[in-house]
Amino acid sequence: MFNGIAGGGAEDLPQLQSTMRAIELACSYIQINTNPAAAEATILSLHQSPQPYKACRFILENSQVASARFQAAAAIKEAAIREWSFLSTEDKGGLISFCLGYVIQHANSSDAYVFSKVSSVAAFHRYSFSRILGNDLFRIFFFWRYMYTICMLIVSVSQVSEFSPSTSSAMSLPREFHENCRKSLEQNYLKTFYSWAQDAALSVTNKIVESNSDVPEVKVCNAALRLMHQILNWEFRYSKGGTKGSINVFSDGMRSDTASSRKTECVIVQPGASWCDVLLSSSHVGWLINLYSLRQKFAFEGYWLDCPVAVSARKLIVQLCSLAGETMHRSRAASAPPSVRVLPWIDPPDVISKEIEEGRSGSEMIDGCRALLSIATVTIPVVFDRLLRSIRPFGTLTLLSLLMGEVVKVLLANSNDKETWSYEARDILLDTWTTLLASMDGSGVLFSFSNLFTNCNFTPIVASASATTDEDDADCLASVSAMDERLGSYALIARAAVDATVPFLTKLFSDRVARLHQGRGTVDPTDTLEEVYSLLLIIGHVLADEGEGETALVPDALQTHFVDVVEAGNHPVVLLSSSIVKFAEQCLDANMRSSIFSPRLMEAVIWFLARWSFTYLMLVEDCNLGSNQLQSLPSRACLFTFFNEHNQGKFVLDIIVRISLTSLMSYPGEKDLQELTCHQLLHALVRRRNICFHLLSLDSWRNLANAFANDKSLFLLNGVSQRSLAQTLVLSAYGMQSSDASNQYVKDLMAHMTSSLVDLANNSDLKNLAQQPDIIMLLCIRELRGAASATEPRTQRAIYEMGLSVMNPVLRLLEVYKHESAVIYLLLKFVVDWVDGQISYLEAHETAGVVNFCMSLLQIYSSHNIGKISLSLSSTLLNEAKTEKYKDLRALLQLLSHLCSKDMVDFSSDSIETQSTNISQVVFFGLHIITPLITLELLKYPKLCFDYFSLISHMLEVYPETLAQLNSDAFNHVLTTVDFGLHQQDVDIVTMCLRALKALASYHYKETKAGNTGLGSHAAGQTDPNGVFHEGILSRFLRTLLQFLLFEDYSTDLVSTAADALFPLILCEPNLYQGLGNELIEKQGNPNFKTRLANALQVLTTSNQLSSSLDRLNYQRFRKNLNNFLIEVRGFLKTK
Repeated sequence: MFNGIAGGGAEDLPQLQSTMRAIELACSYIQINTNPAAAEATILSLHQSPQPYKACRFILENSQVASARFQAAAAIKEAAIREWSFLSTEDKGGLISFCLGYVIQHANSSDAYVFSKVSSVAAFHRYSFSRILGNDLFRIFFFWRYMYTICMLIVSVSQVSEFSPSTSSAMSLPREFHENCRKSLEQNYLKTFYSWAQDAALSVTNKIVESNSDVPEVKVCNAALRLMHQILNWEFRYSKGGTKGSINVFSDGMRSDTASSRKTECVIVQPGASWCDVLLSSSHVGWLINLYSLRQKFAFEGYWLDCPVAVSARKLIVQLCSLAGETMHRSRAASAPPSVRVLPWIDPPDVISKEIEEGRSGSEMIDGCRALLSIATVTIPVVFDRLLRSIRPFGTLTLLSLLMGEVVKVLLANSNDKETWSYEARDILLDTWTTLLASMDGSGVLFSFSNLFTNCNFTPIVASASATTDEDDADCLASVSAMDERLGSYALIARAAVDATVPFLTKLFSDRVARLHQGRGTVDPTDTLEEVYSLLLIIGHVLADEGEGETALVPDALQTHFVDVVEAGNHPVVLLSSSIVKFAEQCLDANMRSSIFSPRLMEAVIWFLARWSFTYLMLVEDCNLGSNQLQSLPSRACLFTFFNEHNQGKFVLDIIVRISLTSLMSYPGEKDLQELTCHQLLHALVRRRNICFHLLSLDSWRNLANAFANDKSLFLLNGVSQRSLAQTLVLSAYGMQSSDASNQYVKDLMAHMTSSLVDLANNSDLKNLAQQPDIIMLLCIRELRGAASATEPRTQRAIYEMGLSVMNPVLRLLEVYKHESAVIYLLLKFVVDWVDGQISYLEAHETAGVVNFCMSLLQIYSSHNIGKISLSLSSTLLNEAKTEKYKDLRALLQLLSHLCSKDMVDFSSDSIETQSTNISQVVFFGLHIITPLITLELLKYPKLCFDYFSLISHMLEVYPETLAQLNSDAFNHVLTTVDFGLHQQDVDIVTMCLRALKALASYHYKETKAGNTGLGSHAAGQTDPNGVFHEGILSRFLRTLLQFLLFEDYSTDLVSTAADALFPLILCEPNLYQGLGNELIEKQGNPNFKTRLANALQVLTTSNQLSSSLDRLNYQRFRKNLNNFLIEVRGFLKTK
């Protein structure tokens, strides 16, 4: 419909005008939402038309509708990207010339979006060359220089973007081409462009400074600053000694040098030593600062801080603060480094903060904070602190602490407004502190860290952490877990100066508790309670680490200080801990609970006790106190002895258990509080074996166990808490003197729940009762599951007998409650956890019984659920049904995985010869039952996908011969899902699928080499009734894997695993491999590429003395060969 690039003649004019009117009308319809479908179709026809350049040019030059011009510009860019490879050289030149001319002609246009699209096409001139020829590129840019500077600058921004592989347009050109473009620009021209952009800005700076109003030169200056900023954001590789081997031929070229700040991005600038003269010259920094000093001149007009020039200048200054490497070392000698020049943006903090609150923009203050973060990222704390000492009586760390205090004050004053500048500034400053502390060596700067607590009130800082959460946390404002990351940053600061902060926190906490008691009944305690709540959280982070999944250690910072303390009772950590325990004990009094201990405050108390007790309570010598160098310190002995079992430990333990029981019994309906108590506090107590011995001797613990078994108030706990409480109580059985006593304790504890479930299942009226799930039944299943998940050698027998007694009831309930998804899921999870804990200990006859039970369960579930998800359901109901099935199927896959473990880990006394159950056949039979329920749609659920491929990978690696015995449909279903898994984004999923392919191919190769059939007909291929030949499974996967390795993006971590799968596939199908290689060679139009590919394919299977034996040495050789092969050929095979 649209062809040609040159302007249309008179004979084309009516058609061009008609097209323009149609596009204008479509744009106006979209704006007023009239017949949007037809309007979108009209615009889409322009975008998808072959060579629409003539019509688009006519619209750009003649239309008075801005949105129509935008659509025309976008269509030109899309068409150029789509058709570039087959446009003639003349057409390419004409397109670029038109775009350059349009940019120059409309330099002062207000159509920024149109301008951006057209300028990006003008930057496509680099694709006109198969190589980047220096003189050509140089002439192009400097030809522009003598035309319109502003146009040149804007096109240059697009040009730099096009030269980066990660942001270049998709032109179907080899990745090697993109990388050569990057290398050429970086090594030969980037510095020149930066200098030229600087000269362009310098040439107009004086006119801007001397003018009393906005002048056209401002646009030139802003464009130059943007280009300079974009150049400094370039990922410098070759200036740091990169070679061809450093080209990443596997991924999409995204940059990897961004600093790992948790909330604030900080790009480190490392252009190399050759850039020092440009970046660090006094004239370069001086003119930039002088330009930004216009803030004073235009301050009265109110627009300067957020105008484009000011924003661009600040961005560039902040970027210069992140100079690293050789450039940074030389910057120390610079007379006026940028880091010093940002002071007026942030100092004095209180004055600037007041101006912002009175209406001034906070953008300058935020950028000042970013500058401090950039400096902290590239320096050590000592150097960071010295930056201000030449011009201020204090160091940078002191300024940082003052700034933090001021930001927090504003944050609290505006706590109801989430759009204030102080939120962003707070996060940036926290990242700055964290960055400094992570590299701190402890010398010379600790005093400055302690100033954070003396120069600013620490209570507001803590309150700011607990009183503000992200929008994503809106549903869990009461949960202390939501603030862990931010509080951890505050705690890191506090530990840097524990000599000052721990006594300070002790005094602050004692003062707030005293205030609560003094004003009790007469003064509103809300503010004070909030402060106590906040202090509990921050003290918990200061005194102890999380310890999740590992042994909690007393932080080194708390052991290396207070070395003069010889009395345990006088140790600051002991004093602080004791004061909190005494305060927490007051919640046992009903009057105190009603007046002080709200559910929210109790959450903080329980959370603190859980974190603290796992670190300090009844410490085991040499286990919780860190490195050996610390063990001889007096402070170490104090921390070890005061709360151990021979001193105050058992007394404190009893208090904690009584507090736990109170939180469960006296705060009904408080879900968060109950979960913290069961899952964190009580669980923390039983994680340590030495504490279990003392727990069972406490009356308070016996009261808790009795309430669990008999008290109906605990029946109202939510499901997670019920399961966690059962698990905790069973784990405590380790504290009994013998295995028999432990088993009896568990039997007594769970007898009531077991008998209740059996009685319910045997009820003759169960089908009528099943109309509504029984609360007691749900409670029984949850608590039985909690007990099953607590299986240990000492209690295994009791839990086995518990599960054995409810086998038939579980099957009956599964039948009766087949339409109650919640009940079905609970039953399945109980069986999964019970089998997981028991299977490794069972004797042969016991294993057979458990396996038969599991097969019956699978058959019952399958019979009731095949085809249950109906496509006729509404989208909402369909998604709910899929979610239910996803959870159930994941549980069943876990069940089969646990059965597999019997062949790997077996503690039974039976010999291998007496094992009568073939686990592999059982598991494949189970897979045969449930795989019809697992669709590719359900495999999009990440957790289900992971569990499924974990099982499949394991089965194919350990039992490939069993897979070969499956019928054609079952075999093809398994391998279809493997093919699906190969194309997932998750590296772990792809790795498991590659391991499965390796196992399958190596099994077939070894079997056929030994004269056996291997995979037989599955590998041979077959002809269907229509006479169409279908390749065997190994041939299909050889094609798939080669396609994946050569043309798709993936992590380099996969190359070795892929090599292990590809090697046996090639050995199984050598003729197909040769044919695919020849086919690929013939497709190469470039003779050089054809020769390189042929040589690489030859070397892949012959170099490094590679042989046809599947032994470890050959696998290693092939991995090396494949890596070299991919580096050689992906650069020109993989296109973008």
